[in-house]
Amino acid sequence: MAEAENKHKEKSPAGFRAGYIAIIGRPNVGKSTLLNKILGEKVAIVSPRPQTTRNRITGIRTTESSQIVFLDTPGIHQSHSLINRRLVDVALQTLDEVDGVIWLLDAHDKIKQEEERIAETLCGVDTPVLILINKIDLVSKGKLLPLMERCAQLLPGKEIVPVSALIGDGVDILLDIVEKWLPEGEPFFTDGEYTDQTERFLASEIIREKVFNLTRQEIPYGVAVTIDDFTEKDEKNLIVIAATIHTERDSHKGILIGKRGAMLKEIGQQARTELEKLLGCRIFLELFVRVDPNWTENPNLLSEMGL
Repeated sequence: MAEAENKHKEKSPAGFRAGYIAIIGRPNVGKSTLLNKILGEKVAIVSPRPQTTRNRITGIRTTESSQIVFLDTPGIHQSHSLINRRLVDVALQTLDEVDGVIWLLDAHDKIKQEEERIAETLCGVDTPVLILINKIDLVSKGKLLPLMERCAQLLPGKEIVPVSALIGDGVDILLDIVEKWLPEGEPFFTDGEYTDQTERFLASEIIREKVFNLTRQEIPYGVAVTIDDFTEKDEKNLIVIAATIHTERDSHKGILIGKRGAMLKEIGQQARTELEKLLGCRIFLELFVRVDPNWTENPNLLSEMGL
């Protein structure tokens, strides 16, 4: 966050508030969907696969009165593999660095051990906490009330807001609440910035999202994407991107490539279309698939891939 502080560009009006808010919760409760809805821009990839978010994604919302810097964290869950332990550590470390915490739960689910552990952790922090119950557009009020009562037992005195991250219900209420938590001060980022992620990082995440969504259950969690080349050719309004999709097994490589390269071609086409819209220029995208056996348990490879 020290780097962000160096980005102060303008004096803020009197009473302007700025600060950091973490979004936490179990995998697949809708944290990335919520962040994208708040910003009106896509900064975090979304898929039905648990633990899609692997890095702490920053989203920035600036208005005339405040700047809220949201941190979308990896899902908190009981972890066994090295990669998952690292992801949970990323999420928990965030709690000590922010001005407030949004705890997001899925209205479909009952409170499980993971939620009880999260609540226990939140009881031990001095940071303000807001409980959000997501996906209310898909459940009845009769199912919602017991969940709200249980949340109130786990974290007494904390405000509970039902929301739908997908359609935006309740989002204005949560924004009003968290803005009041922020200290008065200068903005951390210039007006118009909505993420601190690099274009290279966003490109790798979009490619990974297409892998998850197109292969569904065929490819397990052990997929990563690295950007080998990212060359901007301004005179041609073109960016040339070369990326490698890493997987753990030869059999998975075959699935990713597909018959006569059909799957890899479709992944590339969908990623290119979205990247052109995001970056506002033509994209030439070249994809490769590489097998790195057991990379999710290799500390050196995890660090190489930014995890």
